[in-house]
Amino acid sequence: MLANDLGTTLIRLCLATLLGLALGFERERHGHDAGLRTHGLVSLSSAMLTLSALELSESYGNSDPVRVVQGLAQAIGFIAGGLIFVRGGDVRNMTTAASLWMAAAVGITAGAGQYVLVLSGSLIALLLLSALLILERHIRRGKEKPPATAEDAIAMPNRRGSAPKESD
Repeated sequence: MLANDLGTTLIRLCLATLLGLALGFERERHGHDAGLRTHGLVSLSSAMLTLSALELSESYGNSDPVRVVQGLAQAIGFIAGGLIFVRGGDVRNMTTAASLWMAAAVGITAGAGQYVLVLSGSLIALLLLSALLILERHIRRGKEKPPATAEDAIAMPNRRGSAPKESD
């Protein structure tokens, strides 16, 4: 099926990578740790492993490509879990971890050749990441209260690991 079909293989891999990059761009634009390269690589590697599983199941009739999807889900869950941390009662990087999980799903479905699912799921994910950010900011603006003292304000580290400098 795919072994001698370079065109189909390239389309699946490129589609997975480009849509992973689109998800990563949104994260990169907002200064989060897992950005363009991370999302692109997760999507590409997921597509490659899915294509490999399909090839193996075609060559060896008793193999199960769904087990690859299960393994990818567990691996990405582990990586995404490593992104999430809690500091000062505030959970950080939850959306970045979820978008990384989405990049893996894009790669898996692109590798499996499910183009309608890939494109529609990616479009919805991009809308969730971009459009709903505006709504979240609007909701937060009404709820935010300035800290009572300077000690109450917790300076969260930026992506380089240093706390932002206070502006006077």
